[in-house]
Amino acid sequence: MLHHVEIYVSNLKETIKFWEWFLDDLGYEVFQKWDAGISWKYQETYIVFVQTEERFLDVPYHRCRTGLNHLAFHAKSKEQVDEITLKLKEKGIQILYTDKHPYAGGEDYYAVFFEDPDRIKVELVAP
Repeated sequence: MLHHVEIYVSNLKETIKFWEWFLDDLGYEVFQKWDAGISWKYQETYIVFVQTEERFLDVPYHRCRTGLNHLAFHAKSKEQVDEITLKLKEKGIQILYTDKHPYAGGEDYYAVFFEDPDRIKVELVAP
């Protein structure tokens, strides 16, 4: 069981704006909040976002470098994937792999792929 994931971000305010609606829709609740960070918890697992110190912002994140590539979340249903996809479009958030959506992961893999403000790829997968 995963306990928690901590991610340093370039702009905490933008990160919160991006993630709070998505995590709320998935059933996460704000767990901790302080000046330099926030976490959301679902059952026993939580996700933490922390503002990167200015001195470490010189090299931006890229998911193809060594380190985290993406975060994948369970959806409750294909309908939830569709609902989130609509919300992403309404918010102007680019859907990745639109030519294959919602089967970009394969013919038996119903999901939506997108990126957060730091370009961390996010995936929501139907059961």
